[in-house]
Amino acid sequence: MPRHESWTRDQLLMALRLYFRLPFGKLHKSNVEIVRLAKQIGRTPSALAMKACNFANLDPNIKQKGLSGASRADAAIWDEFHSNPTGLALEAEEAAARFHAMGEDAEPISLEMPTGPTERDSIVRVRRVQSFFRAAVLTSYNGRCAISGITGPEMVIASHIVPWSESEKRRADPTNGLCLNTLFDRAFDRLLISVDEDGKVLVSPRLRERVHGASLGCDLIAAEGRQLIRPSRFAPDPSALAEHRARFFAAIT
Repeated sequence: MPRHESWTRDQLLMALRLYFRLPFGKLHKSNVEIVRLAKQIGRTPSALAMKACNFANLDPNIKQKGLSGASRADAAIWDEFHSNPTGLALEAEEAAARFHAMGEDAEPISLEMPTGPTERDSIVRVRRVQSFFRAAVLTSYNGRCAISGITGPEMVIASHIVPWSESEKRRADPTNGLCLNTLFDRAFDRLLISVDEDGKVLVSPRLRERVHGASLGCDLIAAEGRQLIRPSRFAPDPSALAEHRARFFAAIT
């Protein structure tokens, strides 16, 4: 593709998607993922890596910045994501499907098999949004549970702070996520643990009443007061944590 030809919307979406899925230090032209994707979308690895790095200049969470060459189109699609993260995430995953760039990391969901095309399409959209969210959150935490520190894609989950069912807009927003292992994810979802204003773990008295010496329960209780591991980017939104914390305290009373 000639250098002067403008990036298409699908190409921009793929570059943005790449930015969310790769640590900043891996956004370079020799990365095999960038080389492969660049070929698929008809750009050079250097151009794709530079385009992804442009988003770092727009990301207030990145201290180490890339080249200061973000275009108006880059800024526009970045702002569009933050105003409508779920919609843009879905569009990016659909673009990835068109470019045959979908990986095998989509998070499975427990749903019955669809019986018709409308239901099937709906489930595909859900899976695509979940895949985007999971990749962004796990990349931000380097695949490490924010409470226990355990690593490994099989052991951790991208947990929504504001539940999926309660905010369509925030379903793909990585600042509405925490990387938690399966035990802490379940406890967080059930309002048995939460996070205080200083980023420290709160444990519900309801959990203490249920432990009775069980080792896993003791692991949860031992986490009380532990400081959350901070992600490299997309730190959890304080307002989302405050909403979860309010639900946590309401469940105690």
